[in-house]
Amino acid sequence: MRRKIRLLTHASLLAALYAALTYLQNFLVPGSASWAIQFRASEALCIFAFFTPATIPGLSIGCLLFNLSFSGALPLDALVGTLATFLATGSMWLLRRQTIRSVPFTGLCMPALFNAILVGWELSIYIGGGFWINALYVAIGEIAVLLTLGSALYFAVKARRLDQKLFA
Repeated sequence: MRRKIRLLTHASLLAALYAALTYLQNFLVPGSASWAIQFRASEALCIFAFFTPATIPGLSIGCLLFNLSFSGALPLDALVGTLATFLATGSMWLLRRQTIRSVPFTGLCMPALFNAILVGWELSIYIGGGFWINALYVAIGEIAVLLTLGSALYFAVKARRLDQKLFA
């Protein structure tokens, strides 16, 4: 019972944090978290999938909440973005032990892969420009976030042993 409460708490906090950070970013730098070339800083939270499975429903719900409530979201954003986040974090959880020189590089690429395919497809339907160019733009934004902010957050969590303190 205690483990379920802990997972629910982690998932809830991650959902709220994802939605709040994305709103804050869109307020401070309009459009930077919601178009084809985006640098959604809240995606860095995906690294928590390396430490807890609560990240999968947590960030998926956070993405859903933002996309349902943001007036600039495309009609399919709630479904497509949530599915991409769910698949990306689920893959990261499954790949959490695969590292290259203690860096979970393969897992860090999963958000770029799933968002490029799904969100790239969605963008090609609504704004045009062709699937491949939209997928490339989305992938570049995701990879940039995960390899910079995500990696920094990952190593900060590991260095301070927060993974053992919070998720053990």
